[in-house]
Amino acid sequence: MPKILSEERVVEYSTEFKVRVVALANQLKVDTTTIANIIGLHPVMVYRWRQESREGKLVEKPSRRISMTKITKIPSQTDDKEIRRLKNRLKNCKRRIIS
Repeated sequence: MPKILSEERVVEYSTEFKVRVVALANQLKVDTTTIANIIGLHPVMVYRWRQESREGKLVEKPSRRISMTKITKIPSQTDDKEIRRLKNRLKNCKRRIIS
């Protein structure tokens, strides 16, 4: 029976997350340690995911799931007023800092 030598939990990342990390690393053309530090992962994990991607082992499988988080909201007039008010307030703050 294996022993748990650490109180930290083991986190299993989804294939979708791994594929996105590898794509981001390739798109930004940065080394493994840099992308790992940015995302908060251990560099060995990112290195392994990149290697699996090159070998064709890390492939995102199509999913039939529908994301419910991509709801687009049409801004209302009250939202527009609030945005204008906040922009004006920001301008006033900048003026105070400069002067």
